[in-house]
Amino acid sequence: MLITMGLLLALSFVVSLLALTFLIWAIATRQFALDRAQAKTVFGKEAAEPDTDGTHLFDTTGIDRVSARPVRLLILGAIFWLLLASAFGVIASLKLHWPDWLNQAAPLTFGRMRALHLNLVTYGWLSQIGIACMYWILPRIFRTQLRSPQLAVIGFWLWNIGVTLGAVTFAWGWTDGEEWLEFAWQFDMLLVLAGVFFVVPLVRTARAREVDHIYVTGWYFLAAMVWFPCLFFIANFPGIHYGVEEATVNWWFAHNVLGLWLTPLGVGTAYYFIPKIIGKPIYSYSLSLIGFWGLALFYSQVGIHHLIGGPLPTWVVTLSIVHSMMMFIPVIAVAINQHVTVARNTWALRESLPLRFIAFGAVMYTLASFQGSIEALRSVNTITHFTHYTVGHAHLGAYAFVSIVMFGAAYHIMPRMVGREFAYPGLIRLHFWLVVLGFAIYFFALTIGGVLQGLAMLDATRSFAESVMVTKPYLEARSVGGTMMALGHVVFAANIIGILRAPRRALQPQSSVPAE
Repeated sequence: MLITMGLLLALSFVVSLLALTFLIWAIATRQFALDRAQAKTVFGKEAAEPDTDGTHLFDTTGIDRVSARPVRLLILGAIFWLLLASAFGVIASLKLHWPDWLNQAAPLTFGRMRALHLNLVTYGWLSQIGIACMYWILPRIFRTQLRSPQLAVIGFWLWNIGVTLGAVTFAWGWTDGEEWLEFAWQFDMLLVLAGVFFVVPLVRTARAREVDHIYVTGWYFLAAMVWFPCLFFIANFPGIHYGVEEATVNWWFAHNVLGLWLTPLGVGTAYYFIPKIIGKPIYSYSLSLIGFWGLALFYSQVGIHHLIGGPLPTWVVTLSIVHSMMMFIPVIAVAINQHVTVARNTWALRESLPLRFIAFGAVMYTLASFQGSIEALRSVNTITHFTHYTVGHAHLGAYAFVSIVMFGAAYHIMPRMVGREFAYPGLIRLHFWLVVLGFAIYFFALTIGGVLQGLAMLDATRSFAESVMVTKPYLEARSVGGTMMALGHVVFAANIIGILRAPRRALQPQSSVPAE
């Protein structure tokens, strides 16, 4: 335990030094010049105009052309893993109320199906679609072409080979045995190598930027590029942590992969597309930077609240609960900015289908963060932890927030990347309602069922079997909601493949948009 706590504190010290260095650099280069002019940097040199569906399509000579190949590969790779992960998720959900179904082989058992679903969603879908957004957005806000795009392509193949080997070997029983880190560490190191190939082009692009001020989306993306490799490498390095120490590092990583990797990708993407689609700057640029630095300062120790009641020093858990409460500050800052900007321009929700996804995901970020902070309180945690309530909360953050923002981003990027519109906008609306209604059924079923399960487990007069049986109708509802979400993903894949296979229409000068 002493080595683990020392390592975490030492890492926090090093990360704090890096953050302090960035902070000094930001002040020295006037990155904190908080005025409306800085907020308008997202629009580039052109006047701010709405960028809703069908008005801006393709730029044949600008920045997007260089980014197009790695972005296309990453989106297609992400969709492949999304479909596979969705199938595993539905199977795992059905097994909770059909326990004898598909038990003929070890790879088909619940434990492996669920872990495959979780890891493929995290590393196959969310990470790749998030990196695709980084490759699309950062060159635009830096107003320069992506540097070394061929390295990004190499990174794509290495990443997908690593995910494939990790998933196949896990299915047959080779695993590190930790949640969110089930793939064998040898294949995780392949993902680390792929990450190097992903990061180098972005760092070179940032160094070559033709703007002085870094828009808030750039802060989130650049920070994520520093945070996630550190988290992933340390959590996977073999032979350092054992027993309780291993559980501590496991939850330090598992929560931070949501808060310091997926959250920056989702929030940064929303901060770019909301003002771009509406054609107006965000409500308060100063609040946006407060939100970023609040996340950077308060989030890193949040995950240990998952070990409340465990054999850990009390101060470690209490520190985690305090950090969870402090997260209200950056979340409220983001909420005011994004929700007020959309609320003042509701006309854009009617005109832009991608904005509906992104605005919905932004609202879910607020709700997921509030719920997570309250869930960290000991009085609430006593009832909800070790129940299906926690699974519902995880999906509120990773799915309703990050995934749905990424659906909207993909729908906005694809027509501009390939130079043609979606042939059937009605299928995009179908996708939206399938995932929104499916998620609502899924979330409320697990939330209600989880609370009933927790109360039953705390009641000494009731058996453990009774606490399991009380959840059965809610688990059946979960399968209905999850199946609807999976069908939505099939529609999403059909939309993306359809626009790629459709013939390109003749380009018209008035329909092109310069990349910032």
